[in-house]
Amino acid sequence: MRQEGLSDATLVLLGHGSTVNAESAVTVYQHAMELRGRRIFAEVREAFWKQAPLVKEVLSSIATPRVFLAPLFMSEGYFSEQVIPRELGLGGNDETRTARMQRKPGRTLLYCKPIGTHDRMKEIVLARAREVVEKAPFPRPPEPKQTSLFIAGHGTEQDANSRKSIERQVTLIRATNIYAEVHGLFLEEEPRIAECYQMAPTKDIIVVPFLISDGMHAREDIPILLGEPKRIVLQRLQQGQATWRNPTEKHGKMVWYSSSVGSHPQVAEVILERVQEAAGWK
Repeated sequence: MRQEGLSDATLVLLGHGSTVNAESAVTVYQHAMELRGRRIFAEVREAFWKQAPLVKEVLSSIATPRVFLAPLFMSEGYFSEQVIPRELGLGGNDETRTARMQRKPGRTLLYCKPIGTHDRMKEIVLARAREVVEKAPFPRPPEPKQTSLFIAGHGTEQDANSRKSIERQVTLIRATNIYAEVHGLFLEEEPRIAECYQMAPTKDIIVVPFLISDGMHAREDIPILLGEPKRIVLQRLQQGQATWRNPTEKHGKMVWYSSSVGSHPQVAEVILERVQEAAGWK
């Protein structure tokens, strides 16, 4: 990455956060630690919408003349393009989409695009799909050409853009012809997570959660929707175990379920590319 001119800048990694699930913040701290260690920016800070440290509080304590705010969200959806920008005075409403720059005396705030809409996320989805099979090849490694890949995300009816990032990744990965079929699935939109068994023409299925963290949705909601009994999922959570055993047979299919894409180490590179775009270098 081009680094000149960033020693006067602070990078703020912005996550949604949660007051009930500490796991949702882990990914933000993970990538902040990695990027802080590279010494590219004057500072790398963490901030959240739903938990401390809150984004407005963090911004008020920053002294550098430039601040890059990188939203660790998977889509240009309701929170990343309306709620948070409106809170920061960057516009963001039903009629006017987000302004990416705000100039005030002594400081310029640059609001990056969400990481999940970057085309490079395709590589991370594919990496997650490979990794889960390599870690759990028993009883046999699935042949990609005879495997259906599902990219599972949140989705919301509040903003039609929420599903577009997953649909974009589906299009990009289908074009590679690696897997027999590639589809998107959603927690709150159609097609729903549990529909993968009817949609897959193959016996083998890989499900990759297109989520920022391995939090409640990834560790609890999706495994239950894939058919794992809630009692067992909650028991495994309490014992600090993986809530899905790879592979697990459900409805006559062998299912491999990976970690979330947002926690993959390569996401740090995507964040830096979003900063370059905001700086006008790309």
